[in-house]
Amino acid sequence: MTAPTHTLSNGQQIPVLGLGTWQGGDDPTVVEQAVRDAVDAGYRHFDCAYIYRNEKEIGKVLRDKIAEGVVKREDLFITTKLWNTMHKREDVVPACKKSLENFGFDYIDLYLVHWPVAFDKTDRMDLWPVDEKGNPMYGNVDLLDTWRGMEKCIKLGLTKSIGLSNFNSQQIDYILSAAEIKPVMNQVECHPNLNQKKLRDFCAQRGISITAYSPFGSPKRTWAKSTDPQVAIETPEIVAISQKYGKTPAQVVLRYLIDIGTIPIPKSSSKERIKQNMSIFDFKLTPEEIETINSLDCGLRICPMFKGHVDYPFNIEF
Repeated sequence: MTAPTHTLSNGQQIPVLGLGTWQGGDDPTVVEQAVRDAVDAGYRHFDCAYIYRNEKEIGKVLRDKIAEGVVKREDLFITTKLWNTMHKREDVVPACKKSLENFGFDYIDLYLVHWPVAFDKTDRMDLWPVDEKGNPMYGNVDLLDTWRGMEKCIKLGLTKSIGLSNFNSQQIDYILSAAEIKPVMNQVECHPNLNQKKLRDFCAQRGISITAYSPFGSPKRTWAKSTDPQVAIETPEIVAISQKYGKTPAQVVLRYLIDIGTIPIPKSSSKERIKQNMSIFDFKLTPEEIETINSLDCGLRICPMFKGHVDYPFNIEF
């Protein structure tokens, strides 16, 4: 079984379910095995990022699967992301080429600006640059300057589509105000406790699709404190729906995110859960069930990163 596809505004097809490839810890074999299991389970959409530091391992597994005849390159949809230290226009194309070198492919399907925040670039090429006091070294690069570099990646054939990640409505409109090539995607945190209704509607009106990261609230995120609130995916409402369909609460959450028009990218290193996450295309939620889960939205954000930056995206409602 493979996932059905969604048509992006530029006509490209993207599977409506992907595998998130951020993995806590430094063991590259974890993500290698997860990607191998995911291909075998029918996944064709892989969401990656330069900052995850595992593009080489992911590329190796996907090239191996192509060599084995399991998939063709054109069957795959590979997303990766521009990191914050590479926002200057002249740095964007080299960054994209570096990701392509890591993957061992000659094009990416979707290249995203990972965050609307720039970091200073140091001589040491630190990905998380800090000053002598340990404070983040934030940069200030015009988002349109970054976007011009993204557009060049399209013109050079390095990627088929370009988009955004973690951008708010004002930042999106700023890009659109001068974009020669419009973004096709905004990847944002999205789950039952933060369903992003206003941002989803805003993006839909502009032909921008939504990828939903942390669909289960990223319970294994390394920066979580014990006192932090947790996303609740096993509420009585979701459990009741899961029992009706003979599914797990996690499967119901993924079905919900697809039914409201987003593209969830759950990450897992468990072969069984990877298979379970793909087994969500034999049922569909009713409008009443969608409304029930909508009622769980409480604005709970578990990834409020870079609060001190001038371009921190979460200071406004959406």
